[in-house]
Amino acid sequence: MYAVLHLGGKQYRVQLGGTFKVDFLEGEVGQPIQLEKVSMIVDKEKVLVGKPWVEGAKVKATVLEQGRDRKIIVATYKAKTNFHRKAGHRQDFTNLRVDGIEYPGKEGEG
Repeated sequence: MYAVLHLGGKQYRVQLGGTFKVDFLEGEVGQPIQLEKVSMIVDKEKVLVGKPWVEGAKVKATVLEQGRDRKIIVATYKAKTNFHRKAGHRQDFTNLRVDGIEYPGKEGEG
């Protein structure tokens, strides 16, 4: 069973029990959150596709980690003008674990 969800302008394919890293979300470590912009759910032979979202679908997740990625270097150079600029950037991130995928008409827990 997996779902495709939209978060921060990106799409993520998530599985039950799996972890994934997203751009920073508010929340403390161990706090549960619900993600409701689910565009597709695949459960065995059943496929639900939303237009644009699957109505009533939710992905329940738990915050595992809040942190900052490794530093990337952003360098700018313009020829013939002796112009050089160098800057660094560290992106904040949130690591999430998928605890459940819910949708209307689903039997059992998950």
